Amino acid sequence: MVDNVTLTGAANNAAKTTQQGIKLAEDFDDFLTLLTTQLQHQDPLAPMDSTEFTNQIVQFSQVEQQINLNQKLDDLVALQLSSISSVALGYVGMDISYLSAEMNYDGSTPVTVNYSLSDAALNAKINIRDETGELVYSGTVPKEAGRHEFVWNGLDTSGQPVEEGTYSVTIDAIDENEDPIDTSTAVSGRVHGIETQNGVIYVLVGDRAVAISSILQARLPGEANGDQNV
Repeated sequence: MVDNVTLTGAANNAAKTTQQGIKLAEDFDDFLTLLTTQLQHQDPLAPMDSTEFTNQIVQFSQVEQQINLNQKLDDLVALQLSSISSVALGYVGMDISYLSAEMNYDGSTPVTVNYSLSDAALNAKINIRDETGELVYSGTVPKEAGRHEFVWNGLDTSGQPVEEGTYSVTIDAIDENEDPIDTSTAVSGRVHGIETQNGVIYVLVGDRAVAISSILQARLPGEANGDQNV
């Protein structure tokens, strides 16, 4: 397994590579000073064996090559992270659909919930809860197997508008044996910025930080919603 590349990890690795280069240069200077001193004071009738310091020079060269390789890898990682940041910035101002059971309601824009049923259901309901876990909306939804779309307009079960904020959504479906059916959900929202958390880049939808890998679809505001898999 390879650890995820993060801004923090890349910065730490780059700093380590720089320090290794500085330390190698200092050690090599000390080695040359010592070697020069030894050569100056050697017995002309019994000169030093060059094998040992030749081996040391070779070792220094190998370490230098490894540090140079690390530097190139650090540069490639930095380039990759810069590319990811550019991709994330490209989502700002766009409406995205992303895999999540949590969504942001801005107080006016309806939220599209896409869900998928692995099998046909006997009963299927959508339940939306606020940040305290209180149920604010519940209603029946299509129960055929496959992907479905539900648009929540920010009204509770009694038809009253709810406050803006973060809400969670679940699809509770059972089959004819009253066993639960596997479901997955994706929600929509507009990206207003990006941020990093522990060195990982996220896009911001309301108060939600969404991983780029969770994004299924992105479109300009007002564009028709296309097909997507959940």
